[in-house]
Amino acid sequence: MTLHAAPPDLDRAAEPAASTHDAIVVGARVAGAATAMLLARQGLRVLLLDRAAAPGSDTLSTHALMRGGVLQLHRWGLLDALRASGAPAVRRVTIHYGDEAEPIDLKERGGVDSLYGPRRTVLDPLLVEAAAAAGADVRYGIAVQGLLWQGERVVGVEGRDAAGSRLSARAPLVIGADGMLSLVARSVGAAYSWQGRHSSAFVYGYFAGVDLEGYEWLYREGGGAGIIPTHDGEACVWIGAPTERFLGELRHDLEEGFLRVLAEVSPSTYERVAGGERRGRLRGFPGVPGYLRRPWGPGWALVGDAGSYVDALSAHGISSALRDAELLAGAAVAAHRGERGSRPWQEYERLRDAVSLDLATITDEIAGYGWSLAELRPLLLASSKAMARGVLAVEELDRAAAAAA
Repeated sequence: MTLHAAPPDLDRAAEPAASTHDAIVVGARVAGAATAMLLARQGLRVLLLDRAAAPGSDTLSTHALMRGGVLQLHRWGLLDALRASGAPAVRRVTIHYGDEAEPIDLKERGGVDSLYGPRRTVLDPLLVEAAAAAGADVRYGIAVQGLLWQGERVVGVEGRDAAGSRLSARAPLVIGADGMLSLVARSVGAAYSWQGRHSSAFVYGYFAGVDLEGYEWLYREGGGAGIIPTHDGEACVWIGAPTERFLGELRHDLEEGFLRVLAEVSPSTYERVAGGERRGRLRGFPGVPGYLRRPWGPGWALVGDAGSYVDALSAHGISSALRDAELLAGAAVAAHRGERGSRPWQEYERLRDAVSLDLATITDEIAGYGWSLAELRPLLLASSKAMARGVLAVEELDRAAAAAA
């Protein structure tokens, strides 16, 4: 296992040495760490880079793992470690349409009978450690600042370490897992294949002493809220509203705005949360419209928010990142093992879009907040069916692997 805070053996010369890696992954969050782990498990020499000083820093997230994401961790042998971390098992999801509640009890499928809402300070290091255990060379404290090119092909990265020393590394494949503002995506000019029209803004915080019955999604005309049980007996409680309302009203006083929207959406939930104890500060996210970018090109690929973003109102970001990590890893391994041409990468894009686009477009409509509760019901049902198709795509990966064996 190789896990370094600084990269003493990366090339510091003006021109990088010949490649010593099969793939470089930029970004060691959920998408990047999962991708690096899967590639390393297939025997590829993987370099995983992140600008953070060490694993485990917090990041904007509402934490919810949906069934597909839990299934991924189960298949990869990581679910027991997540359970052991103290992440509470969630076996009921309740959707509140105004004052009407509709509980849904989870049924076992594929060895999964619970959902989980882990803190990212737990989930991200768990995946990084799994990547390192699989043989990935994990390097923290590296700020990637640009790509290396050979003609029209990406052949590596360059950046600086915490001391300011210039570093460079080469590989036949550079994977951008570096988020919405992805340097890799911007550097290669990755085009958008779909862009949403709406966006949800969020304010969230952690509360102890709140009665919990699982995931709760709450809706009323003009706004939404959610409760997600997480570590240490706490709940991540969030409110959602149109970006325009956040920018014009809520951002100026996050606490007052959070409580106001929560009371508007569900007065009873407001009372439950107000009776608890807030831990730490509230955080706000103004929201951005969803998108799909072209996720591959000569010598590069994108995964996670670098390649696609479904409005966070779907609570599907982590699950989508884990799923797409496996789709990308399959393409990368096929290309590494000699499948010629762009066919593996075309298949990666086709599969990703097939399981992402419906959910993205439905969630975009919900994020417009122009619906009545009667109109919202079929939208949420369609969203659930789109998520189920993503679960089927994950299960199909196992069937395809069994057939190939």
